[in-house]
Amino acid sequence: MMKKTFPLIVVLISLSLLGLFLLQASWLKNLLEVRQEQLQRNVKEACINVAVDLSKSMHYIPSLRFPKRPGFRIANDFLSLIKPPAISDRFSQQDVDHKLRTAFQKANIKDLNFEFAITNNNDEIEMKSPGFEKEFWDTLHNRRIFVPVVPETGSDLEGIGPYENLIIIVPDFQKQVWDSLKWVIAGAAVFMFVIIAAFFVTLKTLLNQKKLSEIKSDFINNMTHEFKTPLATISLAVDAIRNEKVQSDKEKLNYFSGIIKEENKRMNKHVETILQAAITEKQELQLKEVQLHLHELIRKIIENYQLQLKEKDAKVVLQLNAKNDILVADEVHFSNLLSNLIDNAIKYSQDQLEIKITTHNTNKYMVIMIEDNGIGMSKETMKRVFEKFYRAHTGNVHNVKGFGLGMSYVKTVIDAHKGKIKVDSTLGKGTTFTIEMSKNTNI
Repeated sequence: MMKKTFPLIVVLISLSLLGLFLLQASWLKNLLEVRQEQLQRNVKEACINVAVDLSKSMHYIPSLRFPKRPGFRIANDFLSLIKPPAISDRFSQQDVDHKLRTAFQKANIKDLNFEFAITNNNDEIEMKSPGFEKEFWDTLHNRRIFVPVVPETGSDLEGIGPYENLIIIVPDFQKQVWDSLKWVIAGAAVFMFVIIAAFFVTLKTLLNQKKLSEIKSDFINNMTHEFKTPLATISLAVDAIRNEKVQSDKEKLNYFSGIIKEENKRMNKHVETILQAAITEKQELQLKEVQLHLHELIRKIIENYQLQLKEKDAKVVLQLNAKNDILVADEVHFSNLLSNLIDNAIKYSQDQLEIKITTHNTNKYMVIMIEDNGIGMSKETMKRVFEKFYRAHTGNVHNVKGFGLGMSYVKTVIDAHKGKIKVDSTLGKGTTFTIEMSKNTNI
């Protein structure tokens, strides 16, 4: 079921993300256009307000009244006498700049970069900002705004003399629009990042669930096989014991009862392995730390594996060089840890197996190295060897059994003792596990 629905979920989420990207792009494009129009409108309205303020400078002649009868004309020389003063006569460049910045601030565009000039009707520049001429000719990137400066309607000077113009240049208009939207864009980017992160977390969770589902199936299959074999053997042994000829032969009776006992031990060992996994899963590993002689413990564990080693025709080399072999650890769990590593070397062995166990002291650690010349591991296996339920592909080795819990248990015990473990391996050449245990009593 998971195999069918997983690709569909990925496709649907990907399409949703793509749609969201397209909507964001369309929204951003529309927002940019609206912001451009809004900025240009606000700048123009602010400039109109400044132009109106500047136009008031023309009211320097008090209460001029001209007859309003038909045929009355004012001579040109009289008009020249009452010609209103230019803006440059009444205001400095700094004054006009200040009026513009004040108007822009009221229009909520206080950070606007601009250049300006005042011209007469003959397009002659009366006043300009320092960068006006440079920016005036760049019509590709800059935006121009022209506002006439005229007397107020109904004033005495309305219609007398030429008007002046206020020209505003907004350099890099598009860039300034983008700058005004930077926080909106940043917020949208953060939102998209959160959505993408949620997508990848969801995808990773689905992959983990898929992986766990496969691991669960493999575990059940392995467990079924591991219990089915001894149960079948016990059943055959019981049937044999029921035979009258076997019951009359004490040697055969002992043989079959011995088989039952060994298979029963084997099943109990599997049960203990599963229970250990359940305990470590709940992080309930309780340590009873005592002082141990590491070398004595290693020799004892090797002795327990003599039968398996003889079957494999294996050789064990001990190089116990640690001058101080006293270790503070939980005897049961640490023994199981070393047993699992040795058992692992035996399981994944090839012809002429040789296991080398070395110990030595450093300033901070007791170091234990368990090296074999077995089938080795791939880089992928080395990365995952301590994962629960993980079992490496063994190639031509088909007799390897287990639940994939041994190495996970090893890592749990090492962590509980606050030690370190690392693995180095080469395919076809062998594997080395290196354990570093602190010399402190709190390890």
